[in-house]
Amino acid sequence: MDPLIIKAIIAGSVFGITLLVATYSTYAERKVAAVMQDRVGPNRAGPFGLLQPLADAVKMFMKEELIPSVSNKWLFIAGPCIAMLTACMTGAVIPWGGPLTIGGQTFDLQVTDLNIGILYLFGVVSLGVYGIMIGGWASNNKFSLIGAIRASSQMISYEIAMGLAIVALVMTTGTLSLKEIVMQQDASFANIVYQPLGCLIFIICAFAETNRAPFDLPECETELIGGYHTEYSAMKMGFYLFAEYINMFISSAVIACFYFGGYNFPFQHELGLEGNMLSIVQTIVMFGKVFFFIFFFMWVRWTIPRFRYDQLMNLGWKVLLPLALLNIFITGLTMWGFGKIGM
Repeated sequence: MDPLIIKAIIAGSVFGITLLVATYSTYAERKVAAVMQDRVGPNRAGPFGLLQPLADAVKMFMKEELIPSVSNKWLFIAGPCIAMLTACMTGAVIPWGGPLTIGGQTFDLQVTDLNIGILYLFGVVSLGVYGIMIGGWASNNKFSLIGAIRASSQMISYEIAMGLAIVALVMTTGTLSLKEIVMQQDASFANIVYQPLGCLIFIICAFAETNRAPFDLPECETELIGGYHTEYSAMKMGFYLFAEYINMFISSAVIACFYFGGYNFPFQHELGLEGNMLSIVQTIVMFGKVFFFIFFFMWVRWTIPRFRYDQLMNLGWKVLLPLALLNIFITGLTMWGFGKIGM
């Protein structure tokens, strides 16, 4: 089979799974919130409410499209499109499982294995802020603009600490390829053992990057009505909400790959599994880890109250940034002590 066709099938599958997981993350979030608040949650549309996400999608598509007359029309439309596009692009470098062999051909369950996969991730994530900033500014609404400014300053601030946490990880692994990072954790311990502080910093920054509570200041309804998407309606509003859940899904996958072994699991080679069967089990394990971290995102949202904006910025610049620099220093000192780097 043509390699381009294979890559197209894998890319389409990853895109479809991403949309499916993001769709039902909305259902899962409402069910998790319901359990934590001792109520029922969605239970009318379909058995156990499983068709609720589809009902929400139909509602979004059927609602009237409103574009404020004082807005910049083209940028107003471009904002949610950029947010959605950048969110979907990030899944291209995630290794979802081991290789599958079909008809004598081997297929990697990864759209592309870039040797600069980490830089690709950070580049695409950095572009995502433009979708929020453009949407908030083009709305010509002061509340939207404040939300967009909050989002951009928050994402830029926490990207610095996140990047420094990844520097320590790259020092430990010696590669920028996500596939190589995952494969290294098969032969050794998961990176959480070597980088516990870096893992903690990365997870906290992931909450801020995805605008999830307690870092959801850009859409703080008590202060900004709806934040940067106040003026949006119908599916444009849906794109912003959808992009948030896609970012949460991809962030969970990245956390699993960087620090928790990716698709690897303990004693996987002692079970007697080989070939396609091992790859299938690894893929199931990978998605199990991803779903756990998605649940963790939701758990934190319904447990911890929202920060004040000054507390959010202080945490990023005065706590996480120094800790990330300290982590790099400790990592370098440890590697030197074990003879992994020369002086």
